[in-house]
Amino acid sequence: MRGVRIPFFFLLVGLACAAGLSQAPPSSPGPKLTVEDAIRLAQNNEPAFFAAAAESRVASLERADAKAGLLPSVVFHNQYLYTQASHAKSTGSQGIAGESLPVFIANNTVHEYTSQASINETLGLAGVAAARAASAKAARAQAEYEIARRGLLATVIGLFYNAHSSGEKLAVARRALDEANHFVEVTQEREQAGEAAHADVIKARLSQQERQRELADADLAKEKAYLELGVLLYPDPRTEVTLADEPAPAMLPERKDVEAAAQTNNPEIRSALASLQASQADTLTAWAGLLPDLALNYTYGIDAPQFASYGPDGVLNRGYSASATVDLPIWDWMTSERKVKEARIRAGASKVALSAAQRRLLADLAEFYHEAETAQQQLASLDASVDDAREALHLTNLRYVNGEGTVLDVVDAQSTLVTSENARADGLVRYHLALAQLETLTGRL
Repeated sequence: MRGVRIPFFFLLVGLACAAGLSQAPPSSPGPKLTVEDAIRLAQNNEPAFFAAAAESRVASLERADAKAGLLPSVVFHNQYLYTQASHAKSTGSQGIAGESLPVFIANNTVHEYTSQASINETLGLAGVAAARAASAKAARAQAEYEIARRGLLATVIGLFYNAHSSGEKLAVARRALDEANHFVEVTQEREQAGEAAHADVIKARLSQQERQRELADADLAKEKAYLELGVLLYPDPRTEVTLADEPAPAMLPERKDVEAAAQTNNPEIRSALASLQASQADTLTAWAGLLPDLALNYTYGIDAPQFASYGPDGVLNRGYSASATVDLPIWDWMTSERKVKEARIRAGASKVALSAAQRRLLADLAEFYHEAETAQQQLASLDASVDDAREALHLTNLRYVNGEGTVLDVVDAQSTLVTSENARADGLVRYHLALAQLETLTGRL
């Protein structure tokens, strides 16, 4: 009996577990991925954008360091210096009378204690030029970061809507295959009823086979589009993702608003302008090599044989010293003059680059806006084409069933509908990409 009860017990446990599993609620799918979610994920994963953001932060810190270099610095210096004694006694002209003199004549005494606060300040053109150069480089790094951000945004939008379009094209291919399968059944029924020739069945099957190949190609295209999007968003590009329903396309702003935004908020122009300012600061740095700097120092503390405010004989050890130093550049084999010429040459090249960036902005603005305008105008036409093609297919099917149309008419209407639906999906992608291109010039629209 004991050998029978144990299997029966395990059977009951298994049934209970199965019942529990059958009653567990099905796992709900994750939230759908929106364009904003895709942009946020891409900003965390795309290396070029991450590098541009890091460079912008580093340049901002370097600018703060350069400005801090214009301010006085304070150092609290502490040192104990021991020098071997020479066993010769001081007569008072060097050190304290009666004490042993150090072996090294450069040192003051055998035991020397230094504890001093030192304030240093350097006044000169070089520090000002360094601060200006750092500010210009920080502005350029910020502009390059904005260029990278807008470029990444355009890339994400392109990949997102391409993936969305591939899903729509896959659905179109499936509907087209269903229609082709149904049409094969219709031709076979008409052949059996003696109302159509066998050639109609063959033509319907050929169309069916073509739709099957189109479905396979559409499925492959969708997989590729999702993998390309996954590479940018996830550690594993094969991550399953469901895209959110496509919102209605945003309206295209007025031309004058776009032009105003491009003139005031274009990162390419800001980058070129910052490069010019950096070149001008380099010219100022080169001129600084021809001018003197004034170095100021103030020191307060002790530098004595005892670590105390007063010596054994009551002499005050604490005190201060101040210095002002000016070094006049006399001759450096024309190195500074050549550096000035080099900086001027680079500044001239930066001016040409700024002018080219301004011309490129005008051309891109006209091109991208016209592209978006054309794509927007065609959206209504594409929707009308799909409606007309669907109605034409319906009427052609009725005519064929009534013996008033041919199989070629039906196959042609099916192909026209597929082409129209795919063109509408491509038109939406084109319009979104055109808006994304304007984003690279003007900022978020």
